[in-house]
Amino acid sequence: MQNGTMLQGFSWYLPADGQHWNRLARLAPQLAHMGITAVWLPPAYKSFEAATGVGYGVYDLWDLGEFDQCGSVRTKYGTKQEYLAAIKALQREGVQVLADVVLNQRFGGDEREQVCACEVDPDDRTKQLGEERDISAWTRYSFPGRGDRYSDFHWDWTCFHGTDWDESARKSGIYLFSGKHWDDDVDHSDNKNYDYLMGSDVDVNDSRVFKELISWGQWYLKETGVDGLRLDALKHISRSFYRSWLAAMRAAAGREVFTVGEYWSGDVKALVDYLGDDKPMSLFDVPLHYKLFFASNSWGALDLSRIFDDTLVSVDPVHAVTFVDNHDTQPRQALQSTVESWFKPSAYMLILLRAAGYPCVFYADLFSATGDELPTVHELPLLMEIRQRLSYGEQRDYFNNPSLIGWTREGDDTHSASGLAVVITDAKGGTKRMLVGKRHAGETFSCVVGQEGSVEIDEDGYGEFATPAGCGSVYVCADAAATLEHDKLVRSAEEFICEAPSPRTGAQPASVNTAPYTQRHPQ
Repeated sequence: MQNGTMLQGFSWYLPADGQHWNRLARLAPQLAHMGITAVWLPPAYKSFEAATGVGYGVYDLWDLGEFDQCGSVRTKYGTKQEYLAAIKALQREGVQVLADVVLNQRFGGDEREQVCACEVDPDDRTKQLGEERDISAWTRYSFPGRGDRYSDFHWDWTCFHGTDWDESARKSGIYLFSGKHWDDDVDHSDNKNYDYLMGSDVDVNDSRVFKELISWGQWYLKETGVDGLRLDALKHISRSFYRSWLAAMRAAAGREVFTVGEYWSGDVKALVDYLGDDKPMSLFDVPLHYKLFFASNSWGALDLSRIFDDTLVSVDPVHAVTFVDNHDTQPRQALQSTVESWFKPSAYMLILLRAAGYPCVFYADLFSATGDELPTVHELPLLMEIRQRLSYGEQRDYFNNPSLIGWTREGDDTHSASGLAVVITDAKGGTKRMLVGKRHAGETFSCVVGQEGSVEIDEDGYGEFATPAGCGSVYVCADAAATLEHDKLVRSAEEFICEAPSPRTGAQPASVNTAPYTQRHPQ
């Protein structure tokens, strides 16, 4: 069975040229060849920013780039026709498609309404600041560009819990509407109640809204034919709502509808509690992302031997989608926590070349995009190829040193010449004696990521595997190495001296020296 690999098929700073759906359709054969088995596409419906919006400020869920609304027919990514064509192109190549679902916040209302509301403390949403008063809120959505096509439901203030702008006073704040209350089954670790996120906060448990969102979801699955879903901002939406909503989607589709949710918390207990006993979806492993981020900024201080401690992939690998970076962790974003470039190859080794978890590769790490300000990870195509072809069989871990870790995969009979060995350090280089299995006795393992020499496997199946300072090295059977198409690209880079990262004078962790890998593979 092939190892699954997901691609987040966009980044925050993609050009707003309306060509991304076409771009992905053209890339479909290449993505499948690289071992991508699923692509998470960005929000396809009309943003209040229309042709420039990334998609997380929702105006109309029913407009997939079909109607002239918010100043444009197309979205940032293209038209509805192009979106549907991209889905079909990916699926023809055997790649599943996941749609991004954003239900919690609305922007760009068509008309204002006078609403009685009370301002609440942004740091404690259960605490009112003064008495209720009338505000002017952009909460009426009549969708004049679409009319009643697909749905005749028009939104007004009763469909929301609250909003963040009083037009009459020209004042921002968090305003809870009279007679409304924040849902209780949301995150409480911040702001006492974290139902409200931004824009006009959808009351998903209002019976009319719930019915509309069920109707939309069923239409969307049928209209687009997507294979699965990515759910945005789970910690801000009623936990019970999504359990009911997902059940209705699966019943209507008559299939599983794979779903991964974003519950943005570095506390693995919060993720485990959200999944509960029924575990209706997978979750992105945010705690592991932060471990990778801290490792890339700690200058060797983080204990690599415990990098998987308190991560979702360690406690529930079946429901963990692992990742290195995503659109929210990019520079200048609210959750900015970009893994430093020198450590990214090692970070991808940790999610791609191990048995546990469903890894998600980030578009900006794989393809250059104007404005992303992130160098591509040149080793990434090779690591994906190794995952696809060779990363199988029993795994043996050697996590017995705080700055030098390693593991092996023995391989199996199904995948020709499979098996591998990995050694990673965030400080000084070193060597690990590791067992790859007696099936490899007498074989030669070649270093295909890194500049180390070959390793002879002894009669007991052991080898001495090395890596230089501040790097990760990957070894595979010499027979397999000779056939790796991406190995030629990586090893053709000029020779370099790999050094452990060190802080520059006065620098903060985010300014860690990125020389080891960027010098090795100049743009």
